[in-house]
Amino acid sequence: MPTLSVTLREQGLFARALFREVLGYGMASAVALGVDAAILKALVALAGWHYLLASTVSFIAGAAVAYGLSVRFVFRSHHVKSRTLEFGYFLAIGLVGLLVNAATLSVAIGAVGLGLMQSKLVAALCTFTTNFLLRRTLLFSPSRTSG
Repeated sequence: MPTLSVTLREQGLFARALFREVLGYGMASAVALGVDAAILKALVALAGWHYLLASTVSFIAGAAVAYGLSVRFVFRSHHVKSRTLEFGYFLAIGLVGLLVNAATLSVAIGAVGLGLMQSKLVAALCTFTTNFLLRRTLLFSPSRTSG
């Protein structure tokens, strides 16, 4: 049975590490969301921009904040050795998140009739899940390195 106990111990360590990453990424994302939402609100309410254009600009600003906090405080393992290449991949995954964000906002506002900030909350939850899973799997999970 020693193999089973080691396996269970390893699973426990993995679960704790994953929980720490989800929690840390959640906090980093909350800061990034604050930046994103503040810029979105300002561009729509003060500058009169269309919400989809404003959400694109605000989302990119939030993604830059998320990357900085993620590599500094959240993820310890990196698949890509080059930070420049890693940042490029992080942004590319962010584009997937941007599509999820825009689609969710469109549906929530246009089809469901939610308000802007309610829709932003729904979009943020969808985007958080998509980005965390893709970024952790493709960039930051401990297993392989490249680039």
